[in-house]
Amino acid sequence: MNRLPIRWKITILIFVIVSFSMLLSGLFIISDFFHTKEEELSQRALLTARTVSELPEVKHHIVGDKQSRALVNMIVERVRVIHSADYIVVLDMNKVRLSHPLPAMIGTISHGADEGPAFAEHTYTSKARGEIGTVIRAFVPIMNSDHEQIGVVIAAYRLPTFWEAMSTVKEEIAIAIVLSLLAGGSGAWLLASHIKRQMFQLEPHEIAKLLIERTEAFNAMHEGVIAIDSDERITIFNDRAKQMLGVEGDVIGQPIRSVIPDTHLPEILEVNKPIYNRELQIGNLTIWSNRIPIKVNGKTVGAIAIFQDRTEVKRLAEELTGVKAFVHALRVQNHEYMNKLHTIAGLIQLGHIEKALEYVFQVKEEQAELTQFLSRNIKDESISGLLLSKIRRGKELGIRVTIDRHSRLHRFPPRLDHHDFVVILGNLIENAFDSFRNVAGREKEVYVSIEQNEDVCPLSVEDNGQGIAREHLDRIFEEGFSTKGSDGRGIGLYLVKQIVDKGNGQIEVQSEEGKGTIFTITFDM
Repeated sequence: MNRLPIRWKITILIFVIVSFSMLLSGLFIISDFFHTKEEELSQRALLTARTVSELPEVKHHIVGDKQSRALVNMIVERVRVIHSADYIVVLDMNKVRLSHPLPAMIGTISHGADEGPAFAEHTYTSKARGEIGTVIRAFVPIMNSDHEQIGVVIAAYRLPTFWEAMSTVKEEIAIAIVLSLLAGGSGAWLLASHIKRQMFQLEPHEIAKLLIERTEAFNAMHEGVIAIDSDERITIFNDRAKQMLGVEGDVIGQPIRSVIPDTHLPEILEVNKPIYNRELQIGNLTIWSNRIPIKVNGKTVGAIAIFQDRTEVKRLAEELTGVKAFVHALRVQNHEYMNKLHTIAGLIQLGHIEKALEYVFQVKEEQAELTQFLSRNIKDESISGLLLSKIRRGKELGIRVTIDRHSRLHRFPPRLDHHDFVVILGNLIENAFDSFRNVAGREKEVYVSIEQNEDVCPLSVEDNGQGIAREHLDRIFEEGFSTKGSDGRGIGLYLVKQIVDKGNGQIEVQSEEGKGTIFTITFDM
């Protein structure tokens, strides 16, 4: 049996199922036949018994003398033949039989267990097993003209046996069996062929081999892989995903939300489109994921997520970002110092020695004050370096960048780190610089404030640039939206909004065209 092709296995299985179904159906039909037959015979027995009980001759002779009572059997026998009853028995009030199919029983007393209610003017039927088989009997009282009971009529019809019932429909049964087997066999073969095509002409052992290979391939991947069906139940959950998310045991078939409460995979079933290269926060883990709907014949039947742990990559990126920031700061500082040296050299060449010295001391004091302030109030070197580089970058662009001297940052809000703050401040300050592209005729200023206490950590970046048009305010945080062209733009504020959401913060924008913009972000501590 195990060596048979899948088509034959399915055909035999379906053939057996069809045969078994036919057997059950046949039993049900036969049971229904006997129930219907029993109801039919009950009605016929009642009709026959009532007919006898209403005959005037029977009512007259049942209370007559011995010779008159002897005529009851002859009258009842005619009715029995007409109604095809198996037997009709008439009893007087003393339960003496006045008619019976066996002449020897006439004149004897009946001791039937189910006759009692009939002598109390009740009409009913019963089923009993006797010498001729199972019979349906009807009991009807005989009433005189004064509505007094004078006897009982018992009419009986025998139920056919199982084989008698089968013999009456044997030809129909044979035809039905042949047609059913032909139709079932043909249908089974067609269904088996269709299933075979659906399984790409593969046998079960080949499918099992493919499943094992697929599972091992997923488990060998360095990326986490999770897939769900349209009911949000897990269909794939490889070992790397379990390792990254701290999941143990077999989770196939479980609802994804019960395994990963803060999952983002079911939203793919709702939006019905892929989302690539998105950073997500799952518990304390930062992952970089691609989530794609699974479609079969154009219909979405599930979704799959392929993701990586970005913690290590993020750390390397932070280091690289820090190096680039310091390189940029050194370049700006070099340019600034070259300008200052040129200024000092010019003053000396002009003979203004005292002014040159005064300029040197002024520059030294400004630099020392700013450095000391950042070192004292901003406890993270990356943020201090970023602010210092933006101040000097602003000087290159002719923009005065002012750091609120009440600013302080000693620790980061929950779920955030210095990388997140670098992204927020860097993008907001660069946006402020861009806001001066078409501004002339007034002093350009950017004001940065970071305040922190035990409860909240608000930060703000304010500029007096060209502002944001009212119709654009609702879209500035959309990915790819920009008023400065489409080449690599529209990402900065989108990243800022992602980080604000990750830290459960609030962001507020106040802007007026021609006067400037204020971005205020508040995080709970």
